[in-house]
Amino acid sequence: MNGAERLGFGADERLLIVNADDFGMCHSTNLGIFQLLEEGAVDSATIMMPCGWAREALRWSAARPELNVGVHFTLTSEWEGYKWGPVGRVGDATSLATKEGWFPADVRTVESTADPAQVRAELIAQIEMAIASGLEPTHLDNHMGSVYGLETGRDFLREVFEVCVRYRLPFRLPRKAPANRGATPELQARAAQIGAIADATGVSILDDLVGLPFQKLPGETYDSFKRDMIALLRSLSPGVTELIIHPSLVTDELKAINPHWEKRGWEMDIFRDAEVLQAMNEASIRRVRWSDLRALQRGER
Repeated sequence: MNGAERLGFGADERLLIVNADDFGMCHSTNLGIFQLLEEGAVDSATIMMPCGWAREALRWSAARPELNVGVHFTLTSEWEGYKWGPVGRVGDATSLATKEGWFPADVRTVESTADPAQVRAELIAQIEMAIASGLEPTHLDNHMGSVYGLETGRDFLREVFEVCVRYRLPFRLPRKAPANRGATPELQARAAQIGAIADATGVSILDDLVGLPFQKLPGETYDSFKRDMIALLRSLSPGVTELIIHPSLVTDELKAINPHWEKRGWEMDIFRDAEVLQAMNEASIRRVRWSDLRALQRGER
């Protein structure tokens, strides 16, 4: 049974959640995501709790509980001139941080050095900070995929599932690892195994997870990006799919932080583009929200 069936739709229905990642990363990103959430151009967003502008994102979201906002579990700090570190204030977090106190810049370091108990404590601290600020999270996901074990095979999904059960929240994890997107037979088998663990623990997850490269590719333009997005939408499989974007207003602040700022500006516009919306309608793609999966997990549907 796929996610569409679990939500009461037909097995062949294509359901889509468009999530805006990196909410709270900076003021420019917040302003962009505020606009997209209010317009309904995106279905949800997730806040990076360790970042300096998380407080603004939290206060705005807490005042609008009808919107879908979750926690973007963050264990990495990838930009050269703008850094953040653990939010936990109780216990040891040394395995999660560099000697300067920041999170590592890359996923491989997290997988190689992080202590699972410290990961669990930090994830809990990030959720508790959100809740203490008045947010009722609809879902959980992960910045840069640092808990999945994709670099070294050492994952932190046991800890993630424990936290998901504790807070009764769904998690961004796809059941599929398609061969046509480069997944090896081993990775496909691992995805099936992890999906079975999620089912056994009662955690709602996705059928599929998709997105386009976050960096601007050589020769890429907004028009070519739009063509690729429309092709991606038309290729969606039945079930519940999440599509990740990183939208932001383009400002001097964003340019100072992120070398891929132009692409983030395109992602600000892509799901407000009439041609993209028309393509979704023609493909009979139905939009759903993470709160639907949260209600399913909590037995409220």
